[in-house]
Amino acid sequence: MALIRCDFHSEALGMGTSMTVLLPERGGSQIGLAASAPAGAPPVLYLLHGLSDDDTIWTRRTSIERYVAPLGLAVVMPQAGRSFYADEANGNRYWTFLSAELPEVCRSFFRLSERREDTFVAGLSMGGYGAVKWALRAPGRFAAAASLSGALDVARRRDHPTSPVNPAVWRTAFGDRQVPGSDDDTMALLERAGDDLPALYVACGTEDFLFDDNTRFVETARRRGVPLTVDFSPGGHDWAYWDAKIRDVLAWLPLRTREGAAPGAA
Repeated sequence: MALIRCDFHSEALGMGTSMTVLLPERGGSQIGLAASAPAGAPPVLYLLHGLSDDDTIWTRRTSIERYVAPLGLAVVMPQAGRSFYADEANGNRYWTFLSAELPEVCRSFFRLSERREDTFVAGLSMGGYGAVKWALRAPGRFAAAASLSGALDVARRRDHPTSPVNPAVWRTAFGDRQVPGSDDDTMALLERAGDDLPALYVACGTEDFLFDDNTRFVETARRRGVPLTVDFSPGGHDWAYWDAKIRDVLAWLPLRTREGAAPGAA
């Protein structure tokens, strides 16, 4: 894999920002690493970070490079601050950056597939929320979306009795606007979802403080008849859990090369 730390100017944010990118690389001479690269433009996974992290965290806390190397899968990990992947009420337009600008910038810099069936999104905690929000607001973009320990009922988090969002973070991201029922409310998006959704994967540890949010999301999806893969198993809100579960997500992704299609085939 090629590991690239890319610093660039964002028009949506009006400032410089960064992303970390993994790109498939051919070659069988790397000791201890199986590598694969499709003949054409590779599939891409947008992998989102959590509230306390940045675009480097997945490569620092997991072996994501080693996990994706045999899959021929590119991974784009953007920087989004503590924005909840929203157009902040008192900050920057991170939703616009993520959903509109970032894919175009990536395709201008790198050779990546533009096919829906080759495009995936996943994330942890705040990033799990961001991944699901992006998939529900732009279902035609993705073949699959996965949340690990996601804040999937964020509308309840402002006034949560035991683990509310930091008020300063909430004011920056959402200000005084009504999150419940809005396009920043993943539960409301799920209620309004159509039939042509990407495959959805929800994982959360049973000891995680966000476990109740995830069970409510799953119950709502099942009531609405929205199919999804659910993995509730022992675990907390920590990197030991996410390092294990991202491997499960990668095994679950409907990669066409893994299903027998010729790499890069139309």
